[in-house]
Amino acid sequence: MNNMKVYDGENKVLGRLATLVVKDLLEGEDVRVVNAEKVFIVGDKDNILAKYRQNRERGKQRKGPFYPRRPERIFKRTVRGMLPYQQPRGRKAFKRLRAYIGVPKEFEESEIVVPDVKSATGKKGVTLAEVSSYLGAKF
Repeated sequence: MNNMKVYDGENKVLGRLATLVVKDLLEGEDVRVVNAEKVFIVGDKDNILAKYRQNRERGKQRKGPFYPRRPERIFKRTVRGMLPYQQPRGRKAFKRLRAYIGVPKEFEESEIVVPDVKSATGKKGVTLAEVSSYLGAKF
């Protein structure tokens, strides 16, 4: 089996964590992200919520594009946007990613890597949990 890295997303900036995850995925590693609901988006709260609301309402109800409400799926969608998803290499890499709300029992005893990316302490912004509840997710 491939190497597996488990990242803790608590209080980490979304884009910076996602680029780290993309690098590992393209190198062939399996990546798991726990505490995806605590990942932070830096910026003006009203602008961020308006952007995600607009993405969610874009397109038709049956045809798409479909945009997720749940925090772990929003994180996966962000990572997908950074991968060459239309090519087989990107598809295979995306299938090696899993994101979770909280810390599942299977990872409580394993070594969780706290990524060396900027943390969002003291910054203006919003967590993925807040974005999700704004979009109407129940988790």
